[in-house]
Amino acid sequence: MTTQSSPRSSAIELLVAYHQNPTVAVRNKLVRLNAGLVRKIAHHVSRQCCEPFEDLEQIGHLGLIRAIERFDPTQGYAFSSFAVPYIRGEMLHFLRDRSGTIKIPRRWQEMQKEGQRVREALTKKLGRTPRDSEIAARLKISINEWQEIKLSDKNRSLLSLDAPVSQQMDASVTLGDTLTDAHAQTLQIWEEDRQQIQRAMAQLEEKTRTAVELVYYGDLSRKEAAARIGVSPMTVTRRIQRGVEQMIAILTPQSAPSES
Repeated sequence: MTTQSSPRSSAIELLVAYHQNPTVAVRNKLVRLNAGLVRKIAHHVSRQCCEPFEDLEQIGHLGLIRAIERFDPTQGYAFSSFAVPYIRGEMLHFLRDRSGTIKIPRRWQEMQKEGQRVREALTKKLGRTPRDSEIAARLKISINEWQEIKLSDKNRSLLSLDAPVSQQMDASVTLGDTLTDAHAQTLQIWEEDRQQIQRAMAQLEEKTRTAVELVYYGDLSRKEAAARIGVSPMTVTRRIQRGVEQMIAILTPQSAPSES
């Protein structure tokens, strides 16, 4: 009977492998394993702007790749907490750049200004807000083009952190209220992960734990650790490999047995 490794342990192994020997093949596997994290962040950001979800998702993958390239698995914190600021930051940079550099045809800019004048005139005449079809007819353009003109102008507007996104009791919740302190959140997650790793380390056999501590916490080379312990570098390597495997097993949640 073969035991399949969980996605978490597979990701850890791939991160360690990529850190030791970066290759495109391993990086692409890590991208696929963490695609769900990118989609989750893209969904959240897409609800706060006018950019398509697919564009944000694509940009988010660039942030994910940067996180993979910069992640050091020996530091003892979770990759997801490390990657979130990179992914989200890439999306926000994209929105900021789009707001300032998007080029709108001069004709559309003129139509947008004329459309505002037509809207005001029709509002006074009809006693209500005119429909897009009525404005388009007055401008002598199709309703689809008018809607594209409106969308292009909306996409140029910067997101305001004071913009209300929901109403709760007697106070409105603004966009700024929904944004968490990414730095504080990351530090909290790192501390929780550090405590879990420390508990896992405490369960290792003493010689194995010493080898892991000297290399990963003492920042010694395997040769230096071997001299300190009084064994060969190969023995240190075997102890570290055994220790990492045991810690992965300890930290990986055990899945419930499937019903036959």
